[in-house]
Amino acid sequence: MTESLKRMGTERREQLLLWLKSESPLTGSELARRASVSRQVIVQDISLLKASQEPILATSQGYIYMEPAGQAAPPASRIIVCKHRPEQTEEELKLIVDFGVSVQDVIVEHPVYGDLTAPIRVGTRKEVDDFIRKISSTQATYLSQLTGGIHLHTLHAPDETKINEACAALEKAGFLIAD
Repeated sequence: MTESLKRMGTERREQLLLWLKSESPLTGSELARRASVSRQVIVQDISLLKASQEPILATSQGYIYMEPAGQAAPPASRIIVCKHRPEQTEEELKLIVDFGVSVQDVIVEHPVYGDLTAPIRVGTRKEVDDFIRKISSTQATYLSQLTGGIHLHTLHAPDETKINEACAALEKAGFLIAD
């Protein structure tokens, strides 16, 4: 590989980091459009950035640059256990975000692989709609289907009161197993 091609790749990855740090999430397609390269080039670049310890996370909304360790933790955070049917996922997520609480991830316990965690990162009804639409359009299954509907979520909120209110609504709907 020539030095100029290496330099172009390095400069492109530096630009990707700038974009992700300023306005993530950004989809691979959007990054490809901005960088005037294919989506596959972006996937490779993101892999190289991750390998160099850049805290980039792939989510259903696109790539997110995570703040490095040592940054301020969310004011309130809690892991909850829920159970419901796949078709109730949208209702569950909207119940949570309606209280100003964001859902960071879904975690299931697999009998072979142990804990499987996938980022969700939804905090508004629009983000929930986008997440549900992406699941539907790709015909993907929910991780909770591996465990008969039992799953965990990490919740973040500005304060404990909002998480308590969201948990009360989940309990009333019959979704909350433990708090």
